Amino acid sequence: MPDGSRPTARRSVIVSEFTNSVLDPAAPMLGPVENGGTIIANTAPGCWGPMITPRLRGGHEVTRPVYVEGAEIGDGIAIRIRDITVTSLATASGHDSSPEGFCLGDPYVAARCPVCDTVWPETHVEGIGQDAVKCDSCGNAVKPFEIVHGYTVTFDETRTVGLTLPKAAAEEIAKDANHYAALPDESRQHSILTFAPSDMPGTLIRLRPFMGQLGTCPSKAMPDSHNAGDFGAFLVGAPHDYAITAEELAEHKTDGHMDIDAVRAGAILVAPVKVRGAGVYLGDMHAGQGDGEIAGHTMDVSGSVTLQVEVVKNYPIDGPVLFPLEEDLPPLAKPFSASETAKGQRLAAKWGMGALEPLAPISVIGTAANLNLAIENGLARAAALLGMSVAEVRNRATVNGAIEIGRAPGVIQVTFLAPLARLDAVGLGDYAREQYGL
Repeated sequence: MPDGSRPTARRSVIVSEFTNSVLDPAAPMLGPVENGGTIIANTAPGCWGPMITPRLRGGHEVTRPVYVEGAEIGDGIAIRIRDITVTSLATASGHDSSPEGFCLGDPYVAARCPVCDTVWPETHVEGIGQDAVKCDSCGNAVKPFEIVHGYTVTFDETRTVGLTLPKAAAEEIAKDANHYAALPDESRQHSILTFAPSDMPGTLIRLRPFMGQLGTCPSKAMPDSHNAGDFGAFLVGAPHDYAITAEELAEHKTDGHMDIDAVRAGAILVAPVKVRGAGVYLGDMHAGQGDGEIAGHTMDVSGSVTLQVEVVKNYPIDGPVLFPLEEDLPPLAKPFSASETAKGQRLAAKWGMGALEPLAPISVIGTAANLNLAIENGLARAAALLGMSVAEVRNRATVNGAIEIGRAPGVIQVTFLAPLARLDAVGLGDYAREQYGL
C-alpha cells in the first residue's frame, strides 16, 4: 500500500476476506485502520478444514491483513481482544496421520494428488467420510491427512458446553457440514465435519474460546500455519516453493501462530511489526484447548472477533508479549494483594530496606523447533525486553512465575512478575496497569 494511494484511515474496519493460507507482505492489505481503531472480523476454522483442502497452501485459512496507520518496522501493535464469539454449531477434530504420497514434503503446505501428480489440486466433496474429498482432474480421493482417532462435537445454544456425538449423529451433521460449521461466505475450505469422526461419543466438554492465530504479517511470504518457530522449521530446506533458510525464518516470522489458550477475550497481545502498516491478521479460533494442544489439533470453529489496535513505538524484541487475564496467570505470577504487600513491607522495614519494588505480570512468548529451544528463545526475549540478564529472568520466572506450554512441539510462555519500571521504559507499563488494576 504505497504512499499516495492509501485511503484515509478509518475508525473501524470490517474483515470478511481470507488469504489463500499464505501471508504475503507484497499482497494488498485491507484498511487502513486508524491508530487506536477497531477491527471486526468473521473468521473461518483453522487446522482441519484447510488441511483437507489441497488448494489452500498453508494449513489454515486466516483473514487478510489490515494496515494500521502509523505502524512502522520496529514498532509493536498492542491488540486488545474485546470479544470472541463462537458461531459454529458443531465441529470435528482428532489426532492425525499423513498418508504417504499425498504431499510434496509437507502436507500442510504442498498437498498433492498422487494419481495425476498435481500439487495444490482443485478438489470437491462427494458424499461423507475420509475419502470424500476428490481431485477435480482425475476423481481420486486426495487426503494429505487422515483422522486416526477423532470426534464430532456439537455445542449448546449459549456456546458454554459441547457434547461429542455417536456415529449416526455425526453422519447426519456431515451431510450439511457447511451449515453446522457456519463457514463464512468467502471461505474456500472443505468442512472437516464431512469426515464424520465419532470415536469417543458422549463426552461433555467445556468451551473456552481463544484465537490460535493472532498477530502481524511476516516480512517474507510464508504459509500461515508456519508463522512460528516450530512449524516454521518445516520450511527450512523444504522441497516446495515456500522453502526458506533458518536465518530467513528467524528474520521474517512474527510468531502469529501461537495456539496459546490465554489469547482470549480480555487479554492484551503486543505483536512485533516487521512490515510497514503491521498487517494485523487473525484466524484459527478454537472453542477450547488444554495447554500443549497435545493431540495436534483441537476444536476449530467459525466465529466473530472484535479487536482494538494501537501502535507501540520502538518495540524492542522480535516476538509477541501477552498480558493475560489475571485468572489465566500462574499462581506465583499473580499481582500481590494489599495484604501480601503489607506483609512484605513489614519485612522490608524489619531489615532496614526501603519501599518494595512495584511488580507487574508479563508473559513473553518463545518459539522454536522444540520446547527446550523455545524456552531459551523466550528467556532471551524477556531479557532483551527488560534489559536484564537471562539468569535474572530464570530466577524471576522460578520464584514469581512459570514456564507454560502453548503448543507442542515448540511454543511457550515465560510468565513472571517483572519490575514495572522496566515495563515503563519500553512503553508497556500502562498496559500492565490497565490489565491488572495496578
